[in-house]
Order: sequence, then structure tokens, then C-alpha cells
Amino acid sequence: MTEPNSNNDPVNTASAEGSSLGSSFKAFFRSPAAGALMGFVAVFILFSIFGYSRNFLSVAGITTWVNFASLIGMIAIPVGFLMIAGELDISTGAVLPAATMTVAIICEHYQMPEVIGVAAALAIGALIGFINGFIVTRTRVPSFIVTLATLFAVAGLTLFLSIFFINNTNSFHHPPEWAKSLFGGKVYGFNSSVFWWAGLIAAFAFFLHYSPKGSWVFALGGDQESARNAGIPVARLKIALFMLCSTSAAFAGVLQVMTFSSATSQANFGLIFNTIISVVVGGVLLTGGFGTVMGIVFGVLTLSIVTQAIGFTEIDRNLSFLIIGVMLLIAVLLNDTFRHLATSWSGTKKK
Repeated sequence: MTEPNSNNDPVNTASAEGSSLGSSFKAFFRSPAAGALMGFVAVFILFSIFGYSRNFLSVAGITTWVNFASLIGMIAIPVGFLMIAGELDISTGAVLPAATMTVAIICEHYQMPEVIGVAAALAIGALIGFINGFIVTRTRVPSFIVTLATLFAVAGLTLFLSIFFINNTNSFHHPPEWAKSLFGGKVYGFNSSVFWWAGLIAAFAFFLHYSPKGSWVFALGGDQESARNAGIPVARLKIALFMLCSTSAAFAGVLQVMTFSSATSQANFGLIFNTIISVVVGGVLLTGGFGTVMGIVFGVLTLSIVTQAIGFTEIDRNLSFLIIGVMLLIAVLLNDTFRHLATSWSGTKKK
């Protein structure tokens, strides 16, 4: 007589599934994305209540902050990668305008093919990222100082070359129809950048959470010496992350010049603060080693609602900075709590 197979027992199966769902539920609320999601939901409900009579939930209201989020978001996620790895890049505020002016000067004033302008912009972004990564890995200078220097150097060079080539710090750009549709078109009010961002979210999430190199990024933020001893190419990985960050900023610049048909050489200092705030609100620790792609996405969306959609509510615009400041402080306090919860959960599971 054989014993009944417990795997086919519906009671045991249901119990196992319930236990699995409970574990997954608990694990989620110990992840960095949990706090970011709760923050996003709270802000969205608050703005929905105060902005219901002013069409916050209309297509125009939603596209306002989602379109803004798409450009910030495609830079914020690579910045988040660097912060998880224990580094920081603030030169993105100069890379984006440099990319917009590169496309405008090459394609508008010198009438070269759009592909060349886009390729040149991305190449400049990759070069700046390589310089940042190379200096950081070959010296003991903190990445904040290195990228701060790069920020001003690139900003100054962009201004100088803009005057040199076109005698102006701003430029219009009229892309061909195919380029406008691909990089700067609209679908039901949503810019093309929204769909590019969605694709990048999937690619970035796969890289960080499902590919072997994603664990390398977390290892860098945990203990670089141990990561090096484990055979992780620390220098090459850092350089690659800096290049990814700058290239993403350059691509955002390409999308911006195609969308608004204009370019400026002025450094975008607001972009720097917006990306870093989004990353921190998204659950990434300032000390590195902890964070998720979806957490950053929720952080970006939350910041975008507060900064862009406040005009669709009855909330005083002057309070937006107060809301951001309080939100950032709460996020910093909660992030460490979620890290301790995740650590304790991992220790409990091992036992």
C-alpha cells in the first residue's frame, strides 16, 4: 500500500500557496519599493481629492506629470544604479543640454542627417561617462567631486562651443517627420518619451534584478574589497555604470530636442536635484547596496505629481517645495527601516 502523494493533496497545495503568498506579501513590504509605492499612493490620493474639480484625473492632468516623469525617470534609474553601487553622478545636468545642442547644431545648422546628430549626442554622453568613471576608479577623489567638476566643465564647454559654432546659446530644431514621430511625437497626449521610458524600465529591471551583473552592482555598494576578491571587475563595472548614466542623460536630451523643437546650452541644475530626490524617495540608500528599479519609478512619479500637477489642484503652488522637503526627509528615515526589515527577514528565512 502506497502513501498518498502530499503534492497532489489539495489541502496541502492550498496551504503551500497561501504560505507562499503570505511570504511574498511580507517580502514585498520589506523591500525598498514598498515605501515608494505607499508614498506614491498617498500623494496620488491627496492630489486626486484636492484636484478633482480641476481635472487632475483628466487626460491633460495625467499626461502633464507622466510626460515630465519620463524624461526624469530615464536618467534617475541609472543614477540609482550608481547610488546602489556607492557612487554618485551629478554631471547629468550638463550632459542633457550638451546633447540637445549637439543635435541642433549638427542637424539644423549644418543640415546633416538626423542619425548623425543623434549618434554624436549619444557618443558625447558615453565619452563624458567614461571620463567620470576613469577618474573615479584611478584616483581617490569622491565621485561627487569628480562629477561636480565635470558638470561645470561640460556646461562651460557647451556654452563656448555654442557661441563658436552658431553665435547663440539657444537653437531651434525642426526634425524630419520620422524623427519627430519616433522621438518627439504624441499618442493621446503622451510623449514618445513615455514609451521609451517604459521600455528602458523593463531593460533596467532585467539588468539589476535578473541578470548576474545586477548582483555585482549591489556587491559594489556593500563592500568593494570583498567584491574585488570575489572576482568582480570593479573598475570596469563602475566605468560602465557612469557611461550608462551619461548616455541615458544624452538620450533624454535627444528626446527633449525632438519633442520641443528647441535646444539650450544652459545647465539644468534642477534636473540634478529631481533625479537624486526621486532615487532617494524611491528607496535607494545614500550609503549604497539597497534599492530597486520599481522603487525608483514610484519615486519619479511621486516627485512629478508634486512638482507638475499641483496646478491642477487647489493646493498653493508655493507649498510644492515644502511637500518635497517633507517627503524627502520621510523617505530617508523610512529607507533605513526597510533595509533593517529586509535584513531581519533574510536572517529569519535562513534559520
